[in-house]
Amino acid sequence: MSDSELLKVGEISGVFGIKGWVKIYSLTDPRENILNYSPWVLKKGNDSKRVHVVNGKRQGKSVVVCLEGVDDRDVASSFCGWEILIEKSQLPKSANGEFYWADLVGLRVETESGIALGVVDHLIETGANDVLVVKDDERERLVPFLHEQTIKKIDLEQKLMIVDWDPDF
Repeated sequence: MSDSELLKVGEISGVFGIKGWVKIYSLTDPRENILNYSPWVLKKGNDSKRVHVVNGKRQGKSVVVCLEGVDDRDVASSFCGWEILIEKSQLPKSANGEFYWADLVGLRVETESGIALGVVDHLIETGANDVLVVKDDERERLVPFLHEQTIKKIDLEQKLMIVDWDPDF
């Protein structure tokens, strides 16, 4: 499976108890949504392995998980620092007009008049609204992700986003 078919959803951050449970730093919202996906692909450097989630729960601000075949604290600690990835196909289908951030990364961004601004590198969650980080060879632009205001069109097939944005910003 290629890395482009995988999506990072968290990281194993520690151990929990003596029976092999691990603490998870989850990138899902809410955090415990990471429990909706199994199997996971764990990756660290060039090593990767597929694991199944047996059990899990929210524990304070963390999520704790029991992985199949991991029933010892020492084995669990060997997974600290491993990334948690899932196949993009495991995600629920997004509603019409809604997009996963992973779908937006890599899209070419152009103004309504056809001026190329660069490519979506990543997004930032600010609280008020999400912000696209658009990069080209010369600069980085921060474009508010305001659907129908700033973002005029998203065409995933063409890998293109049309924005109402001044190229000098």
